[in-house]
Amino acid sequence: MERVGSTQAEGEKAAVCPHFHHAIELIGKRWTGAIVFALTDGPKRYAELGKAIPGLSDRLLSQRLRELEEEGLVERQVEAGTPVRVIYSLTEAGQQLDPVLSELKAWAQRWKKAA
Repeated sequence: MERVGSTQAEGEKAAVCPHFHHAIELIGKRWTGAIVFALTDGPKRYAELGKAIPGLSDRLLSQRLRELEEEGLVERQVEAGTPVRVIYSLTEAGQQLDPVLSELKAWAQRWKKAA
């Protein structure tokens, strides 16, 4: 099967796009896809995210949220008060992953039923 817009000679392997590689490595990192998917329903507090993703440790949740924030996919909002409340939400770039992750979820369900 030839890729649309391919200009490669027959038999020549396509180089992986570095942007695609970075994105797939980021989203494919353990728990990251689940965190982003959980946030597609809307903003959540830290504890809500932890409950939405069983088996995810607090340490890894914090680490992944920091990484997603650094990559510009998640934003962190601190609400003053006692206790301080921190709310996480997807940025516009993060929200653009919603249809991609929804399609991946649908594919995974079809794939597992076929297996």
